[in-house]
Amino acid sequence: MAVFDPWDPAFLADPYPAYAELRAKGRVHYFEPTGQWLVPHHADVSALLRDRRLGRTYLHRFSHEDFGRAAPPAEHEPFHTLNDHGMLDLEPPDHTRIRRLVSKAFTPRTVEQLRPYVTGLAADLVDRLVEKGDGDLLSDVAEPLPVAVIAEMLGIPESDRAPLRPWSADICGMYELNPPQETARKAVRASVEFSEYLRELIAERRKEPGEDLISGLIAAHDEGDRLTEQEMISTCVLLLNAGHEATVNSTVNGWYALFRDPDQLAALRADHSLVPSAVEELMRYDTPLQLFERWVLDDIEIDGTTIPRGAEIAMLFGSANHDPAVFENPGRLDLTRQDNPHISFSAGIHYCIGAPLARIELAASMTALLEKAPTLSLAQDPERKPNFVIRGLEGLAVTV
Repeated sequence: MAVFDPWDPAFLADPYPAYAELRAKGRVHYFEPTGQWLVPHHADVSALLRDRRLGRTYLHRFSHEDFGRAAPPAEHEPFHTLNDHGMLDLEPPDHTRIRRLVSKAFTPRTVEQLRPYVTGLAADLVDRLVEKGDGDLLSDVAEPLPVAVIAEMLGIPESDRAPLRPWSADICGMYELNPPQETARKAVRASVEFSEYLRELIAERRKEPGEDLISGLIAAHDEGDRLTEQEMISTCVLLLNAGHEATVNSTVNGWYALFRDPDQLAALRADHSLVPSAVEELMRYDTPLQLFERWVLDDIEIDGTTIPRGAEIAMLFGSANHDPAVFENPGRLDLTRQDNPHISFSAGIHYCIGAPLARIELAASMTALLEKAPTLSLAQDPERKPNFVIRGLEGLAVTV
């Protein structure tokens, strides 16, 4: 029997059989090691993402003491200050105010204007890979593309971009279940360094505004749409982290899935018009964000079980995306799948603001690889990252 154990390498290699066991056993399960309630079914996850009795934070309504929770350790303060002022971890009205400002940079029209830049950059990166003859799909294509795009949007100079990905990786380590002290230490250091860098960049943009998003947020603030400096810093970090983590992992998880399914890969190579549906199916098939947490602000009931205020719910996106009640033959990779309501971009007020841009990036890199590296193949089996929440690979060695 497959068991839900997010620290077991065998589970991390393939969590989907354990999810099937959870779904078969019921709609909600208490998981003692993390003190969370696991929700594995698509219908429940989808409904809870929209349920205002749950929140990404509780501090807009309760103190830590009122909510029955201990405050984070004082030495973690720089991470929590950075994290807790970003819109992903805020609830209305603060979430609404910040999202309204940021969403101006992610309108369909604005994102569509980025398409030539994204397409050109993807082509350049693949050209370099082809020229080498082999390489790491993660570091050669999957990573540099979305990092460059979001850095360009924010106005981060090319010469300053090298630490962005390491900072992001260290901060995102804190989103794993029960992160160890060393992970927390790295996240705190990255939070301090990233915040200091952005504080200086914001000061420069105040003196010399550009056409970038940071300048836009400063201008909006000056016109009366108030954003504190901390909110501005936290928003930039969130956009960088969220703006590339899922895209990077979707790319490598997706290509690894294709290499293990030669029939589907052959069909895609024969018909590039499948790229849009392939992007959606690969995000469903091996979900980059496996779990998303919410605090219970008011008692809720799931299938006769009362989950009290103060509890934490862990919605299992990976399980929801493999729920046979919604997806026919969910364990099968089907690039022609049309009815595909996956929830890899979340739902409700925290639906991923960058989803349209992520889709353009994923399609651009896939198309460039199909056109310029038609015989791309796996050079060796990859090592999976020892993470559960953010699912990815250490690298993906390929030969052109």
